[in-house]
Amino acid sequence: MTDDISPDGAQPPAQRALHEIANGSENVVALSTLAVSDVLLPVPGSEEQPGGGEAELPPEIQLPVYEQNDGRQLVPVFTSESRMAEALPTTRRYRLVQLAALSGAWPSDDLILSIDTGNADALSISGQGVRALAGLVGGSN
Repeated sequence: MTDDISPDGAQPPAQRALHEIANGSENVVALSTLAVSDVLLPVPGSEEQPGGGEAELPPEIQLPVYEQNDGRQLVPVFTSESRMAEALPTTRRYRLVQLAALSGAWPSDDLILSIDTGNADALSISGQGVRALAGLVGGSN
């Protein structure tokens, strides 16, 4: 799918930053860009409820936790609707949240944040790393 690319041919900033990080860059600017970017957080249980509007979503953020075959648990977030549809084709609803906003209530160091799962630029961040994202946002404003 190509709807991740704007009419001028550029990727959204979050995807450019993710690409840089996924390809070995330890660029603080890229990490900061990713931290302040809005991401799509799948809404748990939306597989059974196609469509639906924002008004039906609960006011609190619920983390959709998926368990992998090896027992590791992860929370997937996505930089675009097309990347979410590729990884979770039956998920219909999501919340748009700033990535760093997830860090304040991250429940466990064992829980992994997975950005753009299934994409070549996918990035997994440990619980400790997720909490560190909040520091990047605080330093950039």
